[in-house]
Amino acid sequence: MLIFGASTAIAEGIEVKKAEARLTSEGYLISADFDIQLPPQVEEALRRGVILYFESELSVHRSRWYWMDTEIASYTQTSKLSFNTLTQQYRLTRGGLYQSFLTLSDALHILGRQVAPPIEISRLDMSGDGYFSRLVKKGSEVGAVAWMSLDLTQLPKPMQMNALTSEQWKVESEHFHWDISPEPPGEEEAP
Repeated sequence: MLIFGASTAIAEGIEVKKAEARLTSEGYLISADFDIQLPPQVEEALRRGVILYFESELSVHRSRWYWMDTEIASYTQTSKLSFNTLTQQYRLTRGGLYQSFLTLSDALHILGRQVAPPIEISRLDMSGDGYFSRLVKKGSEVGAVAWMSLDLTQLPKPMQMNALTSEQWKVESEHFHWDISPEPPGEEEAP
């Protein structure tokens, strides 16, 4: 019985399933796929009309051994997940756009797909004058971070105290870090 309880606790929360940085004609495209499993208490609140706000961040930075990391580009997004009791549908809102879903798993799957706008190609000029070229020549490491969390400060005020003190409401991923090796356009590996 104890083993079952431990595996259930591990299955809830947010986990990074895949993260990548691809060089495209528009620049570096940073994306991440998160697996989101809501604890029963959070899922019940959602079904009772509580709107859940999720914050996500995708960023690229330069690591230096002698000083703090320097952020090159950062993209944050707030997504809103709600449930309509009349239509029995989940609604995911990002900015001014929204989608409706029949099941929570479908809504969480789409919520888990995060893509940042491409980092401008001018900053990635690999001819020798671009920002990444200078970083690689200096021996600096370039990395990316993906992260997502349920924003407890957006909950209704009466719920915030209980949510802040309860482990059930701590729904967030680790800060997932991976290294990026900038490649000049045209030198990408063939599949």
